[in-house]
Formats: sequence, structure tokens, C-alpha cells
Amino acid sequence: MPMLLSMFFNLKSAVAPAQLLEFQWFNNDFYSLIFRLAVNLVSMTILIRLLYYPKTKRKDYLFTYYLIGTITFLICFGLKKLDIDTGMGLGLFAIFGILRYRTDAIEIKEMTYLFMIIGISVINSLASNKISIAEMALMNFTLIGITFGLEYLWLLKHETRKTIIYERIDLIKPEHHEAMKADLELRTGLKINRFDIGKIDFLRDIAQVMIFYYDSEQSLSDYNDHSETGEVS
Repeated sequence: MPMLLSMFFNLKSAVAPAQLLEFQWFNNDFYSLIFRLAVNLVSMTILIRLLYYPKTKRKDYLFTYYLIGTITFLICFGLKKLDIDTGMGLGLFAIFGILRYRTDAIEIKEMTYLFMIIGISVINSLASNKISIAEMALMNFTLIGITFGLEYLWLLKHETRKTIIYERIDLIKPEHHEAMKADLELRTGLKINRFDIGKIDFLRDIAQVMIFYYDSEQSLSDYNDHSETGEVS
């Protein structure tokens, strides 16, 4: 028995705790993680805080975009150190594809920004040594530059929509188009660009109308007030 105990303590002293747990405290990839994480945070901040938020003022999506972008970066950076094939990579994107928030539907613009945040995080985390820093920077600033051009240079007029419940069903006829448009503008206080008539309920004498107007031409912006749909009677 004493011999067995002596052999056990000799074996324990010969093997380092790190080797027993099969991990290492530090390697050269730590510096790569810091640099890439900093680049990713800067790129996300430009996209989210400087380009997206001034247009929409939606603070709820700031929380979502930053966390999704960061967790995507960390997951991809961790998987990059493993020997994963194309199938594993496609499976990772399939996970994001089946994720759905059981809340209000995400608008197309917010979904586009979400896809950009995920994409730029994947690019910054999975870029190998064969891709230079200049190439990675070009990828980031190309996406940022196109987004800036679309938001502030080319698409200056943002057409916003609102769904309303309209009770003057006598004006839904084509020959009363201008009268109905004038009545809608008087009631909503908006300069309407166009409108479409949806469902019509003759039992209750109401119709569902979708109105479209340019956000920049209004004194008060419903888009900046976080809503694109509403009900007005």
C-alpha cells in the first residue's frame, strides 16, 4: 500500500495540472483575437451607431445588433481553430436561419442590417493568414461605404407606409380617388404620396387602406417614432 501511494504522488507531481485538463493558458492567437475583435467592434459601431441609429432612433435594435455581432464573431473565431469542413460551416448558418424571435416581425431594413452585422463578424473572425490586413480592411470599409451611400447620398427620400382603418367607404371608388386622398391628408396631417385599398368590409362599412408618404417631407416622422403601422379611423 505505501508503495502504491508513493507511485501515485510521483505521477501527480510529474504531470502538470494544465496537462491533466488538456488546455493551455496562453498562445499567440490571443493577440489575433484582440486585434480582430477590436476591428469588428469598430466596424459594428460605424454601421450601428453612426449609420443605422441616426436614421431610425431604435434603441432596441442597438442591443440586438451588438450582441448578435459579438457572439457570432466569438463563435466563428473559436470554430476557426478547429478543423471544420464546408458542411459544418453551412450548418452554422442554418442555425441562424432557423432562429426566429417570437415577437413582432422584423422589418426588411432591420433584417438587412442584421445580416450585415452577422456577415461582417464572420469575415473578421474567419479571415486566415492568406488574407492581408489591407484586404480585410477593404472588405469592411466597402460594406460601410455602400451603406453610407445608400443611407445618406442616394436614397434621401424614404417612403414610409402606414395601415389605417377607413370608414368613409363611399370614397373608395376610383372616381373619388382625389377626394379620398384629400380626406386622408386632412385626417392624418401627412402629405400622402400614394395609397392602396386593401380589405373592404361592407357589413361594418370600413376598409383597410395602406398610405405611403416620404419621411423627409413630414414635420413629424412616424418612422423615427418606431412605428410603420397603425390604425386611424
